[in-house]
Amino acid sequence: MTSHQANRWHYVILWEFIAKAGEEARFEAVYGPNGDWARCFRQGAGYLGTELIRDQRCYVTMDFWASKDDYEKFKTQHAAEYEAMDRKCADLTEQERELGKFARLTENRE
Repeated sequence: MTSHQANRWHYVILWEFIAKAGEEARFEAVYGPNGDWARCFRQGAGYLGTELIRDQRCYVTMDFWASKDDYEKFKTQHAAEYEAMDRKCADLTEQERELGKFARLTENRE
């Protein structure tokens, strides 16, 4: 995500994952900023980027959107593809949970 994009986000979705032992590199390739999920999200208007952070085998993804509406529209328009990708990636993790969907409270100045 560019610094310009970083200033534009108003909605972020956070997920926590425990990668399966031995699958960390594959997990990072799929869930990272240039991975399969990011490429899928790029089909949606308002998608600004993904960040991936980790502590050993525990990862958190942060998917940044210009607005909640942009994210919801993407989920509606690409529901089948999203579900197929989710099934395809299930073997990479031991556990996953949505940490939440958050709206930015302050306006950023560009």
